Amino acid sequence: MSRPRIFVTQPIAESALNRLRAVADVEVNPDSSRVLPKDKLIAGVKRADILLCLLHDVIDRDVLTANPALKAVSSMNITQDRIDLAAATELGIPVTNIPAIVTDATADIAFGLLLAVARNIALGDRLFRQGVYPGSQSNHLAGYAVSGKTLGLVGFGRIGRAVGRRGGGFGMKIIYCDPRRLPEAEEQKFGATYGSFEDVLRQSDFVSLHPQLAPETRHLMSDAQFALMKKTAFVINTARGPVIDEAALVRALKEKKIAGAGLDVYEFEPQVSPDLVAMDNVVLTPHLGSGVLELREGMANVVADNCIALIEGKPPVSCLNPQVLKKLF
Repeated sequence: MSRPRIFVTQPIAESALNRLRAVADVEVNPDSSRVLPKDKLIAGVKRADILLCLLHDVIDRDVLTANPALKAVSSMNITQDRIDLAAATELGIPVTNIPAIVTDATADIAFGLLLAVARNIALGDRLFRQGVYPGSQSNHLAGYAVSGKTLGLVGFGRIGRAVGRRGGGFGMKIIYCDPRRLPEAEEQKFGATYGSFEDVLRQSDFVSLHPQLAPETRHLMSDAQFALMKKTAFVINTARGPVIDEAALVRALKEKKIAGAGLDVYEFEPQVSPDLVAMDNVVLTPHLGSGVLELREGMANVVADNCIALIEGKPPVSCLNPQVLKKLF
């Protein structure tokens, strides 16, 4: 019996690849600098029994039907973003995922963006490399205070709470909104005050977005919402790009309705509005939320666990459509 074939869309931790090579023939796209184009993704799928994909890979019906022998998709994603789960289920293809293990890494990048945009850290770095040194008490790069300010959290799940804990370390006042309000004892534990979505927008100096992406949260932040914010306030997004109407954000920044933005995710990833790129009061990172070496290695090994379980006919760690699981090899 021939060995199973696994196609990996970008390089992952070598420890995980070595485990996979022990049980399968593994082909890895060697380019880690960009998302694999659709035609090359389909070409790889045609040579595979298992597709091992990353968060940014769009696994639509075209990809899933490119190879009738495709037995499974093993994703390094927590949710089904960018995967046509209905099509996979219809085709009898199990789609595995990873548990929610990126909380602290994502909270770190959110607070890093907050600090960077408020205190002009990214702009200062860029100018200093160009030879600009205004002097240590010049107002040229003076930014906004963070300590003691109000941090508004839109969504108070695991990541929102982790960002709130970091804000508490800076003596910030924490206000949150969420479809489910916490019991009063829990609010006291986190030092957080509950308010409506509009309350959070009006009162906060920093609005950090943490809702799940759903039809009702797409363009949650648009013209009307930016108009409610303080002109001295910043918006931070490490959730999902389409939560913000990017064109509305550009208008709000150009019209000085808000002071700035820190973004790790974008409405049309990997593309970003050229207007945002040109703005000094915007800090942009290329979806680095889980970009911690030891975390990425752990994620890769969970995906390897899932692949190996499928090959051995065992239940994977986690599966988005468990109803199609059966002995596949």
